[in-house]
Order: sequence, then structure tokens, then C-alpha cells
Amino acid sequence: MTSRRGGLGRGLSTLIPTGEPQKGTPYREIPVNLIQPNPSQPRTRYNEESLGGLARSIIEVGLLQPLVVQEMETGYVLIAGERRWRAAQMAGLESVPAIVRIADDTGSLLQALVENLQREDLTPLAEASAYKLLIDKHGLTQQEVAHRVGKGRATVANSIRLLRLPPAILELLENGQLTAGHARALLPISDPKYASHIAKRAVSEGWTVRQIEEAAKARAPRRKTSGSPRKARPAEVVELETRLTSQLGLPVSISYRDQKGSLRVSFKSVDDLQRLFAKLSAD
Repeated sequence: MTSRRGGLGRGLSTLIPTGEPQKGTPYREIPVNLIQPNPSQPRTRYNEESLGGLARSIIEVGLLQPLVVQEMETGYVLIAGERRWRAAQMAGLESVPAIVRIADDTGSLLQALVENLQREDLTPLAEASAYKLLIDKHGLTQQEVAHRVGKGRATVANSIRLLRLPPAILELLENGQLTAGHARALLPISDPKYASHIAKRAVSEGWTVRQIEEAAKARAPRRKTSGSPRKARPAEVVELETRLTSQLGLPVSISYRDQKGSLRVSFKSVDDLQRLFAKLSAD
């Protein structure tokens, strides 16, 4: 099948220019089976439904924007465009347009990566992956990355921390179902299963960042006044505490030990108390 051109990729590959080749840059049609993914690509998860949509677009209008590859003895390694490459395979293309970079072109790609990080339309996951790539593969410090992209070091550090989240949460972040703020609020939760559970609830119930923060605090071990830490409370107790806080619209805390405990509802005004009474007495 003759390859057609069209469709755009997202993720880290969008940070590296893939437009018309510069003067002297080889630009050719390459068999898809001679291309292999880059082993240093930070992004390892791809949404199959999204890939299917891109594949259908390629079938309809072709692949307009070329991949960027580096020629090796055994074929070609992807520098940018892995999502488009995968979708092109799904679409049944035998060859794809590609810009072939030479080995000493890394410096220009580094500069392009830094310049594109200054854009405002990047996904949080693409931005975090790019920062990590600059640090791990190009030897920059967080401070140097921050200086080059014109942002604070804390911004870069907090962005990279998102990559520590469980895969299920990264999927929600990649798909735009969670914002970076929601995702950062999940970072203090050490239990990946509980963190993923809270993330899914936040998406399905439209939680605010504050609600996620409360759930994270509720899960954290509490300390006695003597200084010895208590064990984390059972997940079902934390779950009920979070649900009550959401339903009552007031902060709820549950003290639980040895199958018994107490429940406390905090309010700041008589109006809060009256609204609480109305909710509790409603049929």
C-alpha cells in the first residue's frame, strides 16, 4: 500500500520538530518494518482507542507529517513520532515518510526540545517526560532545565514527580481526565491501589483538588503525642470519611481503633450547622 500523509502525534514526540527537512537533511520513504522504537522513549503506554482513531485518520487523509529517525546499521531508530508510527502500522501502511537525522545532530534536537518546552499547549505527561529526558539523556540539572525553559526549579521538580504515579493514574492524566493539579494531590499517597482508587473516584464524581488532598491526608498514618506512629486506618474507614465529607459539604474526621471510634463534623458558622441539620433531617 502506498503511504499517504496526514495525522498528528501527541506526547513527547510533539516537542521535537517534525516539519519540512532542513537543507541537507535526508527525507525519504522508509519501510515501517525497518523502524524500531527508541529504547530511551519515556512514554511506554499508548491508548489503543486513541491510536485507532489516528489510524482511521491516516487511512482517510494519509500521513502528512514525517517521522524523525536515526539511521543505524540494522535499520532506523525513532527519534520522534512513535505514536504516528504505531498508528501507521495499524492502518496497514508499508512505508512512511521520515526525516533521517545524522548522529551528530543531537545538539540541534536538544535545542529544539528546550524551545518547544516553552509552549503552552503541552500535556502534563509530555512536559514531565521531556524534563526527565533533558536530565537523564542530556545531563542537565533541574536548575539548568528550569533556566533554559524559563520556569522555576520547583515547577520542573513537581512536574517530574508526576512520573512516579501508578500507570492507571498516568493513563487518566494522559487522556486529560485528570489535571496536573489533581495528579499532584495524589503524590503523598504511598499505596498505589488506593491512589488509583481515589483518582478514578475523582474522575467519576468530579472531585476538586481539595477533596483529593483530604483523601490523601485521611490515608496518611496518624501519630500519637508520644511520637510513636499509628498504623494506617482501614481503607473502608477512609473511604467513608471521604464520602461523608463530600455528601455533607463539611470536613468529617473519623477516629477508629479496635473496631470502635468516633465521628467529628467541623463547621465554621451557625449557617453551616443549619445546613447540616437540614441534610440529616431530610426524608
